[in-house]
Amino acid sequence: QLSGPPWTLTEQVLFGWWIILSTARDNCSALNTSKDFCYSARIRSTVLQGLPFGGVPTVLALDFMGFLVLLFVFSFLRKVAWDYGRLALVSDADRDDEIREKCGEDAVHYLSFQRHIIGLLVVVGVLSVGIILPVNFSGDLLDNNAYSFGRTTIANLKSENNLLWLHTTFAFLYLLLTVYSMRRHTSKMHYKEDDLVKRTLFINGINRYAEEGQIKQHFEQAYENCVVLEARICYDVARLMYLDSERKKTERSKKFYTDLLAKEHVPTMINPKPCGHLCCCVIKGCEQEEAVSYYTKLEAKLREEYKKEREKVNTKPLDMAFVTFQNEAMAAVILKDFNACQCQGCHCRREPKSSPFSSILQTYNWTVTYAPDPQNVYWEHLSIGGLTWWLRCFIINCFLFILLFFLTTPAIIISTMDKFNVTKPVEYLNNPIITQFFPTLLLWSFSALLPTIVYYSAFFEAHWTRSGENRTTMHKCYTFLIFMVLLLPSLGLSSLDVFFRWLFDKTFLDKATVRFECVFLPDNGAFFVNYVIASAFIGNAMDLLRIPGLLMYMIRLCLARSAAERRNVKKHQAYEFQFGAAYAWLMNVFTVVMTYSITCPIIVPFGLMYMLLKHLVDRYNMYYAYLPSKLDKKIHSGAVNQVVAAPILCLFWLLFFSTVRAGFVAATSLFTFVVLIVTIIICLSHVVFGHFKYLSAHNYKVRFWKYCCLDYINGLFSHTSLRICASLCVL
Repeated sequence: QLSGPPWTLTEQVLFGWWIILSTARDNCSALNTSKDFCYSARIRSTVLQGLPFGGVPTVLALDFMGFLVLLFVFSFLRKVAWDYGRLALVSDADRDDEIREKCGEDAVHYLSFQRHIIGLLVVVGVLSVGIILPVNFSGDLLDNNAYSFGRTTIANLKSENNLLWLHTTFAFLYLLLTVYSMRRHTSKMHYKEDDLVKRTLFINGINRYAEEGQIKQHFEQAYENCVVLEARICYDVARLMYLDSERKKTERSKKFYTDLLAKEHVPTMINPKPCGHLCCCVIKGCEQEEAVSYYTKLEAKLREEYKKEREKVNTKPLDMAFVTFQNEAMAAVILKDFNACQCQGCHCRREPKSSPFSSILQTYNWTVTYAPDPQNVYWEHLSIGGLTWWLRCFIINCFLFILLFFLTTPAIIISTMDKFNVTKPVEYLNNPIITQFFPTLLLWSFSALLPTIVYYSAFFEAHWTRSGENRTTMHKCYTFLIFMVLLLPSLGLSSLDVFFRWLFDKTFLDKATVRFECVFLPDNGAFFVNYVIASAFIGNAMDLLRIPGLLMYMIRLCLARSAAERRNVKKHQAYEFQFGAAYAWLMNVFTVVMTYSITCPIIVPFGLMYMLLKHLVDRYNMYYAYLPSKLDKKIHSGAVNQVVAAPILCLFWLLFFSTVRAGFVAATSLFTFVVLIVTIIICLSHVVFGHFKYLSAHNYKVRFWKYCCLDYINGLFSHTSLRICASLCVL
């Protein structure tokens, strides 16, 4: 028990953020001979201090009021300051065809993914609240108090209670429901690609001194009946695109002031420095110039630089090219020839067909894939490749790992801040409402800041395609969020540094049991519920406000040099929807909900509430605020694969609970262990080797390539079917 003066803000946040952080860790170490600590509801925690039912009703009321306030601010900003649209439920965009036309194919798949998650949570919520919750409440291990949150959790049941079999069975059922839901989702993912894209291949590794005619002749001579419509070598156009963009901005600004001069017959003076329109006085170094004259000279300068750079571009070829064929079937055959051949799940590289130009073009170094959509390519990033790109990526991720290794969770950041007395002014705020609401708000704030750092790390890696950038963002952000929000706090750890020191400590086995006992503190789920509530109301309201976009918009307005440039900023303030970050956040909350859906079933209705609000907010933002995007289907397929991690973690949690309570040799422990191992083997076999396709979360329609090729040679197989077969077998 802790005693003495009032706790510091650090202690309040540590206890408020997941209950079991550093103090629970110390107590678990000190009381490793007794399980009463982890099963007792009498833990000194600000989450429970003076508030009934783990503070859930209080947080729900506060967050709902905060949601209404932010909604009012949103309406005000849209009408007065930002003029981005109107507050609506997008009733005129409910149909997929309208959303597809306005927002693109990716928006349809993303919203379909959300709808299937919502349907899944409806079923899980009915089962968890209707069956698991009464079973948990029927136990008598904890205090007989109607306001005790611990009575709704699995910790209220004794280890010899046969009803624990119900929990394991339902966890396995949730896994099956998740797979079934995702299969229904993927069966409706009819990704439509442009006909030109389906007939075009992207080749990397070409000799820099190769000519387009040589590439065309190589394919036509190496492959029978091959007709190449076009072969285009890529060039370094990064600076050319920058100069073109600046030139167009200058032309628009010049036209603005030319029209103004013709209308008012009075020349306009501007300060051509960043933030020049904010200067109210003329001082040395900030002299004003006549607007039309300034932009005329700037336009002439940029036009000359653009002309010189355009002439130099042909001297800067890259080792890549786009080759367009006459039909899809030939593109699929060549793609198959240059990629791995599948032999019972094993992959081997074979020598592609050759021609007299093979040695000149260095075809043995080629990497051939389907060409991405032109809108999907970062053309300015194509020049960053090879060793340069890998070195850049390595440095960025090393810096990111070092930073997040020690600052993995918000708790450790607050602890570091407290060492410098930053939090002293609010140290003595012991009001239960404040101590309950502030940690959840602080958790959400830092859990929003840290993934932003992860997101920008993917941005600065300079990926060649927007799809690659979004996939990297999704995987990195999701992995980090799961460690930050779920895994480390549940084990009473505050950073990866502490995690690895504990994992490789000599006393790991002695303290492992106590550490896993801390996962199932009676009121451990209370703050997970509060976090989901905060994400549902505060998080979704902040997504509706789009504060980062608003801040960037204000910064760009401040940096503008004139009214014309401010006008340009207002006309070009929209960005593409970040599917990678959106998927990561969505799956993070879903994973938290599914992981605790058995041990703390009350969390599921709040998770469903989050998903419903998230769906409405994202649909509104994509329809009214963001530009349409054109990504490939791999990001949506990757999201489906990651969803399966949620019910697997739920099985892990039940395995830990059963092992700690009844031992590993108990029937429930062995059954959960077997189900978990079989599930992991199936998932790994599918991801690595492509086995168990019909047991995966993807709805495959597979024909073996060898039969496809045979039918194609015999003229019995259509071009479209061959392309589908090639994409399934190769990609």
